[in-house]
Amino acid sequence: MRWLVTGAGGTLGHDVVRVLEGAGEEVLAPPRSLLDVTRPDAVDAFVRGRRPDVVVNCAAYTDVDGAEAEPERAREVNAAAPGHLARACARGSARLVHISTDYVFSGRGRSTPYAEDCPTDPCSVYALTKRDGEDAVLGTLPDRSVVLRTSWLYGAHGRSFVGTMAGRAARGLSSEVVDTQVGQPTWSRDLAERVLWAGRRADAVGVLHAVNGGRTTWFGLARAVYALAGADPALVSPCPDDRFPRAADRPSYSVLGGDRWADWGAAPLRDWSEALAEALREMVPRP
Repeated sequence: MRWLVTGAGGTLGHDVVRVLEGAGEEVLAPPRSLLDVTRPDAVDAFVRGRRPDVVVNCAAYTDVDGAEAEPERAREVNAAAPGHLARACARGSARLVHISTDYVFSGRGRSTPYAEDCPTDPCSVYALTKRDGEDAVLGTLPDRSVVLRTSWLYGAHGRSFVGTMAGRAARGLSSEVVDTQVGQPTWSRDLAERVLWAGRRADAVGVLHAVNGGRTTWFGLARAVYALAGADPALVSPCPDDRFPRAADRPSYSVLGGDRWADWGAAPLRDWSEALAEALREMVPRP
């Protein structure tokens, strides 16, 4: 199969390319200079000319706070571009795997996992544009698209909270970390494997929650990173949200349920703590 991966230079896109190539697939991973996903004419010409079997959209405006100041830019990348890709796929025969986020839910008053069909209620510009991107994909290409919602993504390529905490742990630095947001840290490699699965399964459509299992807070995640890095977890102390004011609201609870995997005989992703242990062995090799 021929795969087109947008946003291949990012954390997830990098791992998606590695996983696809490792599975023997043909991969097109053009930089933005060759394919600007915000230009519908460029998207249509590239897809028509290269004729991919599957398009994976990892391109995104991910600066949650920056989106409050640049709403039009965030909308171009997160909402309009997925629509351009979906329409280009609709003109041919390609499937589309689109990456979305737990941030489409606010978490207000919530204490149980969100099912795939729960109504969304975004609480920031970033979240709203990502929700609109989902709608553009599913509305344009309902029979050949999968939206994979993920959360708290980290990986070896690019910046991440896990990478930052691992670096601080290695230097023996103390850290204050928010303990009032609950979610699911997800390793980009595990998610990339599900991208491969979703692209190959022609019968899989709609929304799927692709997150590592379990739940924790940012504080709990930071302590786990310190422990796995061989540092004292007590160096990490909890703090409330207002300790670090941000321009955009974050979901207070964004745990995603994964019941729909069973519809295709697949198990949900493994627990976040198991994935983190393996990820850190790759991200922070021991001497």
